[in-house]
Amino acid sequence: MDIFDALTLVGGLCLFLFGMNIMGQALERRAGSKLRALLEKLTTNRAAGLLTGLGVTAVIQSSSATTVMVVGFVNSGLMTLKQAINVIMGANVGTTVTAWVLSLSGIESSNIFVQMLKPTSFTPILALLGIIFYMFSKNSKKNDTGMILLGFATLMFGMDTMSGAVSGLKDVPAFADLFIMFKNPVLGVFAGAVLTAIIQSSSASVGILQALASTGKVSYGAAIPIIMGQNIGTCITAILSSVGANKNAKRAALIHLSFNVIGTAIILIMFCVIKGLLSPAILDDNASLMGIAVAHSAFNILCTLILLPMAGFLEKLVNKIVPDAKSEEDNSELDERLLATPPIALERCHKLAFEMADVAVKSLKDSMTALYNYSPELAESIREAEDVTDHYEDILGTYLVKLSSHKISAADSAESAKLLKIIGDFERISDHSVNILESAEELNEKGIVFTEKAIKEISVLTSAVSEILDLSLEAFVNNNLNAAAAIEPLEQVIDGLKKLLRNHHIVRLQQGECSIEAGFVWADLLTNLERTSDHCSNIAGCVVDITNSNMNLHESLREVRAGSLQYSENYESYVSKYSLAGI
Repeated sequence: MDIFDALTLVGGLCLFLFGMNIMGQALERRAGSKLRALLEKLTTNRAAGLLTGLGVTAVIQSSSATTVMVVGFVNSGLMTLKQAINVIMGANVGTTVTAWVLSLSGIESSNIFVQMLKPTSFTPILALLGIIFYMFSKNSKKNDTGMILLGFATLMFGMDTMSGAVSGLKDVPAFADLFIMFKNPVLGVFAGAVLTAIIQSSSASVGILQALASTGKVSYGAAIPIIMGQNIGTCITAILSSVGANKNAKRAALIHLSFNVIGTAIILIMFCVIKGLLSPAILDDNASLMGIAVAHSAFNILCTLILLPMAGFLEKLVNKIVPDAKSEEDNSELDERLLATPPIALERCHKLAFEMADVAVKSLKDSMTALYNYSPELAESIREAEDVTDHYEDILGTYLVKLSSHKISAADSAESAKLLKIIGDFERISDHSVNILESAEELNEKGIVFTEKAIKEISVLTSAVSEILDLSLEAFVNNNLNAAAAIEPLEQVIDGLKKLLRNHHIVRLQQGECSIEAGFVWADLLTNLERTSDHCSNIAGCVVDITNSNMNLHESLREVRAGSLQYSENYESYVSKYSLAGI
């Protein structure tokens, strides 16, 4: 093996890592909604968590990526530490899928159908399909499918290149001597851990081991300890990702490390005992690509079976290593680690936006209550709520802009744009709640009293505004199109009520029943209540837009109003419900 073979080996490794990376990213985007659904269904059930970790890792081809996600989930409060333990164990099993795919390279047969199972045979076909999807399709899902196929083709080409580069090592005595040294189990574990920690991927590390095994000079006695060490080395990624995270996120990363260290220690002892007492002949046999895949899977499954009943012990262990602090800054609102998984990052944004919407709606309703039952405590809570919604808008807006700089699917991009619009409307609703509160404070401080008829009229308007707020919250949180469709006709009724109440006030003013000072407060109230309904209309338009894959808000609102039987029925119903007749 000369310098050119070494360069070829490095080039093959780079292609292998690059292919794995772009394939994993494209798979994440393509399976984004499914990843989100998996997270939503995740429970404390041990089997559910285990299967979730296994499934996600099998999809994105990286236990390190899955564990980094888990650290982010725990840091953001999306997952408990107990749930994380099960997911991490499942991830260790899911990562063995890559080794099985790579092992297909070792298939030997003259049968054409069997030969087609070799990656070197079908990879060019996948690459051709991938480039067609990637270059000639405008559909984002097909583009991602193309990237998956191209990533896999690149990965397999890198694997084949590495195998070719090291093929000459079979005739080098020093190479055989090196793996004789690795028959010392402790040295093998150390070598596997260091190599995997450097390249931060156990899948890639196993791929390199399989490439070396293709020379026929790597025995099972040397390969098995290296495989054990690879599981320890892959923990470095999660450990690094937990830097700066909260206590539970650090614990999640430590669970990954302790699981692999304890599992390796137990199985290493078993391996040494079996090797010392029985000296099985298979340990001196040359390892095959398929044999390494089997050993990798067997090790991880055995570790999981041994440690799954010990999940409670692992939790107590990491709680002792990372004890609770007396005070800890809460940095779990929006964890930037989640940006590596856009669908999950967007899901976290949704949860915070729902919280923001709930605070804004409650604040507006409280401000309307303050018109009739003012108290300093209520006033303080309304202003605090407005500060909270301002904070939510700031962090969500910043985070969503960062998210948009990542390559995300068209559906996630549309969702992100919807959230940016909607959080602005909910923030303005909370602003109007403070404006209404200031009107209530003016009434209270100056002793201004509305006429009995004016109080009855404003109560009709506030009831209508309260209903449109409820409809907006329901439409947004549950993506309820029926609620969204009911908002626009109610908004039109509120517009009409505002005009009627303004005209009635002018009549009372002319008849000397109302003061000029009360009239100023009245006008401010009508304006803020009517503008609140306008923002509710905007929210409904955004919900409809996303469902119709359209971001033209005004076009959506025109379509809702134009000749819709449902609109007409809702409008007549609200006209009757919020009629001023009889007041």
